[in-house]
Amino acid sequence: MNKKLFVLLVILMSLSLIGIIFVQVYWIRTSINDKEEQFSRTVTDILDKVASRVEKREMKDYSDRLASLVDSVDQPKSTQFRNFLFVDRDLNSDEILFYSHGILEEDYNISSTFFDNLTGEEDSTTITNFTSKRTKAVFREEYGLDGKSYSLTPIQRAEKIGGLSSIEKLALEDVFMEYAKSRPIHKRVTKQELELLLGQELGNRNIDIDYEYGVYSQGYPTKVKSKKFKFSESKMYKAPIFKDSEGLSNFSLLLTFPSMNKFLFQSIMGMALLSLVFTLVIMVAYSSAIYQLIKQKQISEIKTDFINNMTHEFKTPIATINLAVEAIRNPNSIEDKEKVLRYLGMIKDENKRMHAQVENVLRISKLEKNQLDISKDRVDVHDIIEDAVTHIELIVADRGGYVHTHLDAGRSEVLANDTHFTNVIVNMLDNAVKYSPESPKIDVYTELVKNSIIVKIKDQGAGMSKVVLKKVFEKFYREHTGDIHNVKGHGLGLAYVKRIVEDHQGEVYAESEKGKGSTFFIKLPLI
Repeated sequence: MNKKLFVLLVILMSLSLIGIIFVQVYWIRTSINDKEEQFSRTVTDILDKVASRVEKREMKDYSDRLASLVDSVDQPKSTQFRNFLFVDRDLNSDEILFYSHGILEEDYNISSTFFDNLTGEEDSTTITNFTSKRTKAVFREEYGLDGKSYSLTPIQRAEKIGGLSSIEKLALEDVFMEYAKSRPIHKRVTKQELELLLGQELGNRNIDIDYEYGVYSQGYPTKVKSKKFKFSESKMYKAPIFKDSEGLSNFSLLLTFPSMNKFLFQSIMGMALLSLVFTLVIMVAYSSAIYQLIKQKQISEIKTDFINNMTHEFKTPIATINLAVEAIRNPNSIEDKEKVLRYLGMIKDENKRMHAQVENVLRISKLEKNQLDISKDRVDVHDIIEDAVTHIELIVADRGGYVHTHLDAGRSEVLANDTHFTNVIVNMLDNAVKYSPESPKIDVYTELVKNSIIVKIKDQGAGMSKVVLKKVFEKFYREHTGDIHNVKGHGLGLAYVKRIVEDHQGEVYAESEKGKGSTFFIKLPLI
């Protein structure tokens, strides 16, 4: 993948993720604000209804007391009846409409104690009761056959008897309202009544939340309030209570919810958690996608490097074989059996070298697919180490180095595959030789740790950085030391080592410091 395209994809995906997170956060905040606004409207409506119910209850109390006192008086002090009459004649239908409205006015002399007069005076108070009687009748004019007889035939009659009109009721209510202003607030409404009404109205709207309430008079607290109520300018709902005929009031019913934020958040908790889960899934998917993109990019680069190295590794033996074949075909050389045999030996060695390279790649491929058949027998680790050292000691000696063994483990028998485990040790020794810029100096140790044997291969080569140390056992990975081909190989040796050791229920790891060499450890369970 092109580097610019890769960077562009990462930027676009990052911006998309940030946008999604921003939208989710904005949605949650908007939902909470909407819930808070809806909650505020509901609570305001509740307060208005509670205040209205308290006012109606107070008015009903006065009305009931008035009715009780009126009933207790035998006869009114004075009685007056007024009657209004309306007559209309319809010439088209020969019908006559009679409508009358009579008002009976009764005056009662009731003691002022009805109003709980604060002055203590025993003045009399006049209470007037009005009763209305409304009558509607329709008559039809009828004449006899001789044209002389005449009569009014009733065809409709309705009569209603009622009390005060709406206007008269409002006048009476206004009198009560003015009087009630002089009474202490705790005599007009009780805490028990407010708690009952608030509980009912909140329950009717499925609001289950703790609340505190209080009645304030012109900004000052009264006795009517809950124990934990505290005045606060913010997050407090209020509504006027005990309004007069002009809609004005000196009292306010206040309501607060200490755990309102928690209640509002819980109301959208389900959707918020679902949104959060999906956002986390997107983030994980995004992180995985970025990781896979970077990984694939690295693998692509490593495979390109591998192909280049494989080509380089095959180029030399192929060229050598071609030269040997051309030399054999030369008429002057074909007669010289010694030369022919030498050239054939070179062809065989180079072919064997290429075959070994191919086998190394195929071996890793089979390991990846779990197709490599590894049979295990009782073997001696010390014997395998000695055998592996013989494979590379000539190369080490040719470069002026050494391989010293310190086989100090008292027990060394393990269950392993002789061939594969020998290849493991050879690969690790060969790796130590490759990454020793000067003369290879290698020491091999064995020691016992509980019921396991540890093989330690220490060199004094170039060493590795911490970044390289984390990736050194990955397939195709090789640390470059300048020229891409200055160290031969395909990055498969240590990957092969790791798979074989793990298949033997062991573990392999390394310690290294740049410029101070490396130490590889193989830990295997003893029989």
